Amino acid sequence: MDDTKPTIGITMGDPCGVGAEIIIRSLGRADLRRRAKFVIFGFSEQLEYTADRLEIPLIVYRDHHENLRRYIHDLVVLDYDEITMPHTMPRGPSKVGGAASLAFCEDAITTAKEGLIDAIVTAPISKTSWRMAGEKKFPGHTELLANRCQSRHVAMMFVSPKLRVALATIHDPIICIRDKFTIGCVFNPIELADKALREWFGVELPRIGVAGLNPHAGENGNIGDEEERIISPAITMASESGINVSGPYPGDTIFLKALEGQFDCVIAMYHDQGLIPIKLLGWEEAVNITLGLPIVRTSPDHGTAFDIAGKFQASPTSMTAAINLAIDIAEKRGKQEPGTGNREKL
Repeated sequence: MDDTKPTIGITMGDPCGVGAEIIIRSLGRADLRRRAKFVIFGFSEQLEYTADRLEIPLIVYRDHHENLRRYIHDLVVLDYDEITMPHTMPRGPSKVGGAASLAFCEDAITTAKEGLIDAIVTAPISKTSWRMAGEKKFPGHTELLANRCQSRHVAMMFVSPKLRVALATIHDPIICIRDKFTIGCVFNPIELADKALREWFGVELPRIGVAGLNPHAGENGNIGDEEERIISPAITMASESGINVSGPYPGDTIFLKALEGQFDCVIAMYHDQGLIPIKLLGWEEAVNITLGLPIVRTSPDHGTAFDIAGKFQASPTSMTAAINLAIDIAEKRGKQEPGTGNREKL
């Protein structure tokens, strides 16, 4: 048993989506398996069937999730056979898919909080399925993680080979952003991104650019005043605390500046402002990280892909990148916090 390797927990996501496929394809890479030990929260039978169909031989130790304990094995699947899936899998949102994916996620969070795994990688879930299963409080992984970890301030950060973006607001309807838009919701992702860039990405003095909310970044208050009332004060606060941050810049030019190397990270004001350039430039390589948690969580930057589930056409590239990044961060945290983590792992 190699106790120097981190243990990465992987949730299977919605069982009606492509989660099982992208996990098996990723773990089929010997170079990835050499880097860590893995614990998968999901359906053993579905994962085994997927591995057989893909002709990817994996040596797996199977256990029931209620028997969770420390393992000496490199790859463990924690099964949920008490959840009965229909013989013909739904190819879209479903109550049973939501219940299963929520159970996988809840257990992974608990396991990480207890120090039994060093990071979580979450396969895609369907927010509609969660609602169908009765989970109406949390629109997605990020909000659930923040609640379960009692983290007051969290932010979504997306990392691709060409661009890093963090969001000021998350899963908020455009029409509701104005009512929730505060100096704090802009300042917090600036502070969290600066910390992550320093500690996890090795950037000694991160350069952070902040996008405006309105066209032309408000054009001196002529097209909305949020830049003057909210965004600029948040930038001033961050700058006075020692962060190298500037803006607000128009949303239609700031990402070009980042591509040219002027910024290490862009703070976008809302979901699609940040996600459109990330997915345009790194569709298969982008990774989502939740900043502000006491645990490490990454995920692929795509959805359940119900339309191709079961057709074995899904690309594992983003999942592989998410796993590799989780390992990188877990290793850095292990070095920064000697004496923690490995001795308590599975």
